[in-house]
Amino acid sequence: MNLFRQRGAQRVREVSRSFKRFNSSTQTPSPIAGPKKDRSSFLRSGGLFLLGSILGAAYVSVKVGGNVPEFMFPQSSTSKLRDMLAPAYGDAEDALKELTDVLGPSKVSRTKTTLDDHSDTFFSTHHAEPDQRPVAVVYPESTEEVSAILKVCHKHRVPVVPFSGGTSLEGQFIPTRKGICIDLGNMNKILELHKDDLDVVVQPAVGWEDLRDYLQDYNLMFGPDPGPGACIGGMIGTSCSGTNAARYGTMRENVVGVTVVLADGTVVKTKKRPKKSSAGYNLTGLFIGSEGTLGIVTEATLKLHVKPRYENVLVVAFPTLVDAANTVAEMVQRAIPANAIELLDDNMMHYVNFSGETSSKYDELPTLMLKLGGDSKESTQHVTRAVEQICKQHNRKSFRFAESDEEKFELWNARKVALWSTINYGKQTIDEDVQVWTTDVAVPISRLCQSLQETKDEISKAGLNASIVGHVGDGNYHAVILFKKDQYELTKKLVQGMIDRALLAEGTVTGEHGVGYGKRDYLIEEAGEDAIDLMRKIKMALDPNRILNPDKIFRIDPNDVGGH
Repeated sequence: MNLFRQRGAQRVREVSRSFKRFNSSTQTPSPIAGPKKDRSSFLRSGGLFLLGSILGAAYVSVKVGGNVPEFMFPQSSTSKLRDMLAPAYGDAEDALKELTDVLGPSKVSRTKTTLDDHSDTFFSTHHAEPDQRPVAVVYPESTEEVSAILKVCHKHRVPVVPFSGGTSLEGQFIPTRKGICIDLGNMNKILELHKDDLDVVVQPAVGWEDLRDYLQDYNLMFGPDPGPGACIGGMIGTSCSGTNAARYGTMRENVVGVTVVLADGTVVKTKKRPKKSSAGYNLTGLFIGSEGTLGIVTEATLKLHVKPRYENVLVVAFPTLVDAANTVAEMVQRAIPANAIELLDDNMMHYVNFSGETSSKYDELPTLMLKLGGDSKESTQHVTRAVEQICKQHNRKSFRFAESDEEKFELWNARKVALWSTINYGKQTIDEDVQVWTTDVAVPISRLCQSLQETKDEISKAGLNASIVGHVGDGNYHAVILFKKDQYELTKKLVQGMIDRALLAEGTVTGEHGVGYGKRDYLIEEAGEDAIDLMRKIKMALDPNRILNPDKIFRIDPNDVGGH
């Protein structure tokens, strides 16, 4: 019992220090002191002594099988924000001194350029505030070093933001609590290829384009293909996909297992390499889409696909979006296989031509871009002729076809430069300091055309320039809206309308960009408070100090009123 009392007394001292930090940083009413007393009056009234006594008793009680006070350890299945205390973070400088000793000074950077580059990008929808910068950026080279970093940060209660490609669009790596940024760029190796088993083991900073090039010699491919520069770690974090998702799926369908470092430095491998398993919880799926809030992925086993032996690329222009959508609907109804089906609106095609990002010029009309593949040239040509006939029945204006690799790349390049073309157009014709809001939603395919057309019409009516791209094969579409700084509220209203339409159509607020910092409130609209509270409970179980990528996906601090 003496041991229990000693541990209880130690816990009292820890809580005392925590409450002092709370008291110095906020005056939010204490759930213990009651709604009419703030923490300061609670401490002055001797409440801390009472709380410490209860905590000590609680510690002893749980050791001997008694009941724990519910206000200290809630028995609910969810964690409601209003019932939580604000997180108390420690001194990052203390942690940094220890990290420098662990890693060596060559793996730690504090230059202004480095801190800025790890906080924001010009193409991101949501931007960091001037004071939202990490204290330092550290560069581990192994799972063991990532574990060592997190052990130090966990001990000192210092926030940690992971960083790989830095291409996310919803503010995923904004250091809202400063802290330490872990740049995984040195962990960029392809570790093992199992070509007979159709899987590969990689580190988080491997770029998907580098992986694509590596696999070409083996006639293999990795399904997801997001924007240029994306790396596997970030792709897992946001559960991204890209133009091939209709055929090959998103990251959730293409990640077999991960090695992940938890908040306290514990290393867990979620799954071995079999294609199927019914052993226990789906831990792999838990970390996919978690945006670095539950753990940091340091290795991933990825599912591979055999490349089609033959593949044609088609670019087909239509007079209206309806004609293009009806073409896709008939293809789906006739079960015509397509590796990718993309829809670009007339504005997008104009921006691509204007920007000069491609050597080809395109009809400035709603345009379908398709990849059709098969095991033989004859079967591929048969599918191509069938699609050509469907397009003709739906009033196609032009039909371009490519067989050679060079022609395929050139025709498909219009899709890959869509974002950059839109931004370049805005800088040259609207304002050099033009702002860009890039966002996405997904809806059932039968509702896609209406949702997309109404979004396009509303943006046009508001007088703003925008381009729209749709993954019409899986109901996901993106809007890239250009605006001046004084048009922010108008743009926000247009995005809210896009979100509302998607939810009304039983869709989602994001198909592949993730939630990040920018879509937290939209996620509540989609999932509801109870689902968010369940996510928060999982977060608190794995990261009780709330150090991993704070403030992303949902709020973790009752005092947090920020947002975009």
